[in-house]
Amino acid sequence: MRKARATEVIRKEAAQILRKYRVKGPPVPVEKIAETLGAHIRYSPFDGELAGMLVRANGQKIIGVNSLHHVNRQRFTIAHECGHLLLHKGDIHIDRSFRINRRDSVSSLAVDPDEIEANRFAAELLMPFDMIMTDLRERNIDAEDEDELKQLAQKYQVSVQALTHRITNLLDVF
Repeated sequence: MRKARATEVIRKEAAQILRKYRVKGPPVPVEKIAETLGAHIRYSPFDGELAGMLVRANGQKIIGVNSLHHVNRQRFTIAHECGHLLLHKGDIHIDRSFRINRRDSVSSLAVDPDEIEANRFAAELLMPFDMIMTDLRERNIDAEDEDELKQLAQKYQVSVQALTHRITNLLDVF
């Protein structure tokens, strides 16, 4: 099994996309980005924990998104599938629920490089490093203040859990 790409490589890939589409601030227009990458987004109610999928077939790229999930979760799913689209080969990627605090037995081991990379890419795309670091410095966010976290999550149109995970990962770097 190959090792996941380094965070810096994925950060550069996401930053390049943001520059190309002239994204200057949050929220990142993830649907528009997916469509400009050639993907058609389809929303459908999926059973169980299925969050989304990427299908490449007959020259088309289709991102399926669980319409039963919260819109912030749908945005993360689209960004995650864009990560698969840009970083991985293959015809089908099916992604089960990837909650931060409640992962399934395989994802909790953090051993699938493709899923690790797609999650990193989604975080980098939706909460770009430079933007989130600027907000953290300017707002002097207390990571335990739920109201501050909610406000920042709303700005980026992500879940509080995704934001908290992103902040935690950034703090681990410094």
